[in-house]
Amino acid sequence: MKTRAVRLYGESDLRLEEFDMGELKDDEILMELITDSVCMSTYKESIQGAKHQRVNDDISEHPIIVGHEFAGIIREVGAKWKDKYQVGTKYTMQPAINIKGSMAAIGYSYEYCGGAATFIKVPPIVMEKDCLLPFDENSAFFEASLAEPMSCIIGAFHSMYHSERGVYEHKMGIVEGGKSALLASCGPMGLGAISYMLNCNRKPSLLVITDIDEVRLKRASELFTEEYAKERGVADPGKKPRNPLKL
Repeated sequence: MKTRAVRLYGESDLRLEEFDMGELKDDEILMELITDSVCMSTYKESIQGAKHQRVNDDISEHPIIVGHEFAGIIREVGAKWKDKYQVGTKYTMQPAINIKGSMAAIGYSYEYCGGAATFIKVPPIVMEKDCLLPFDENSAFFEASLAEPMSCIIGAFHSMYHSERGVYEHKMGIVEGGKSALLASCGPMGLGAISYMLNCNRKPSLLVITDIDEVRLKRASELFTEEYAKERGVADPGKKPRNPLKL
């Protein structure tokens, strides 16, 4: 099976190539990829090469396919997985497969599995760890590609905590009805953070967004209007917020 992919051979050594992945094994799955979004960690990986903690030491001989925010269609299923996965169905992937004692991840560590490709062979560890994830047939492929970066945004919010003086308890997430500011937050991940804060279960009463780029600020204000925020219970910056709390 031939594919066309961007492969990493070393520090700042990315190559777009067509090559043969060999026959599909009984414990593998063949996917055709439709979308793959670009992550800054892929840029870091391309600069560092084998120095990156997730990248194999032997990439000069066995280059890996970069990219980990992708979605596609299953085109062939190995015998081991025929009872669980069907040809023609839409799937995305959880790239951090959490192998005990290993930092291996999709888009960093696999010769035939990464997002910047036309076709990939999904290794058995992905299915064994339940990291091959179906998504709604009515959802767009790009939406599934964005699931991984959005999970990073949501994880960041849920890892933050507040505490009260003299009370040794971490209250995870933002303060309900509090005041929040997102600084330099009109880039791709910033827009995701704005969307999450306006639509999650626990919302601030006031949300202030800043950026140094007027074009990005204008786009963010068009995507997330004051009316959109008010509909979700978030006040205009110029008005007194509900349940105001001191910062």
